[in-house]
Amino acid sequence: MEAASVLLTDLYQLTMAAGYFAAGKQNDIATFDLFVRRPPPEREYLVVAGLAQAIDYLRQARFSADEIVWLRQLPVLVNAPREFFTYLENWRFTGSVRAMAEGTVAFAGEPLLTVTAPVIEAQIVETFLLATVSFQTMIASKAARLVELAQGRAVVEFGTRRAHSPSAGLYAARAAYIGGCAGTSNVLAGYRFGVPLYGTSAHSWVLAFEDELEAFRRLQTLLGERAVQLIDTYDTAEGARRAASLGSPLAAVRIDSGDPIALSREVRGILDGAGLPGARIMITGDLDEAAIRSIVSAKAPVDSFGVGTHLATSADAPYLGAVYKLVQYESKGDVRYPEKLSPGKITLGGAKQVYRQAQRDLMTNVNEFAEGEALLETVIEQGQCVGEPVSATLARERFARQPRTPRTIEVSEDLRAHRIR
Repeated sequence: MEAASVLLTDLYQLTMAAGYFAAGKQNDIATFDLFVRRPPPEREYLVVAGLAQAIDYLRQARFSADEIVWLRQLPVLVNAPREFFTYLENWRFTGSVRAMAEGTVAFAGEPLLTVTAPVIEAQIVETFLLATVSFQTMIASKAARLVELAQGRAVVEFGTRRAHSPSAGLYAARAAYIGGCAGTSNVLAGYRFGVPLYGTSAHSWVLAFEDELEAFRRLQTLLGERAVQLIDTYDTAEGARRAASLGSPLAAVRIDSGDPIALSREVRGILDGAGLPGARIMITGDLDEAAIRSIVSAKAPVDSFGVGTHLATSADAPYLGAVYKLVQYESKGDVRYPEKLSPGKITLGGAKQVYRQAQRDLMTNVNEFAEGEALLETVIEQGQCVGEPVSATLARERFARQPRTPRTIEVSEDLRAHRIR
């Protein structure tokens, strides 16, 4: 991954950075917690994702010479000290990060990631960290819900064409895989992240031939036992008969329109009658949780689902209320534990740890020890990575092992003692 521009941030991060510098605070040490205030509707838990890309950014982000020249010309920075721009020439992230591993089940209010660094460094990276971790966590959590409702039937991510950008489609594919999807149609996600690839053909393939059977024959010759025939371009039942007439190998047929329950039953009968009991049925076409729940509840003979728009955009909950809040501040040896007391936006001061216990998660002071699994692990120390980055596959395996039962979130007395009134 090439170095990311630090200009991929909000303007106020840079104006605050200039202000910190002018106030002589550039060596003060700040700790920020990244967490979700409230879970989206219909989500009992979150699935942490996006940490790998956050780490890459922190390791490589730089200001280029041209960017610094451009910043000097901004009206809002006209009063910034000249030395501030010299400081930016050598800007690097030299701080530390503790985070929940990707694939960890998390709950609202818990720090997913904690940054401790010189205040300018910690402030500037806020926007990128929030965008990266919150987006992928949102998609991974959506995928987990869809997979759970599918009850053992494979769910494949098909959403790049409907994502909010090609880049969003790429990282949605990665996050969906962590959240339990079997794979993706996004080829770059397969290449870059090792996500298994799945694909069929479009209606344009069938329409490009004068004869539907010829379109099926050509595809089956090309793909062999991996052929998945799209059978609803004209008449779904007749399409199933034509695909079945070619015999083995036929991996699956895909139905993209109509009543999926009635059609899957009719198509299953056609395939079985043609001696193709191993040919699977995939359903696609604007699927969401309600559609999958209905199909599964009806015990329709469906083997897999391809989910695009509703997954890649998390359509029912298209944002995650993640925040990045200052919780500890050290200046010239004096340590404070700032708290925000705004109604509905209260934050608890102090650097934290989260311990997973039998029926609850316990948030403690970072130096406090408790029973259970400590969820926040050091991933960057003094600007350097600690350990090897975890692949999407390992993150997916971690999630598969995680307990997903709702739990209470409690705060230790030691951490409460930091509260300032």
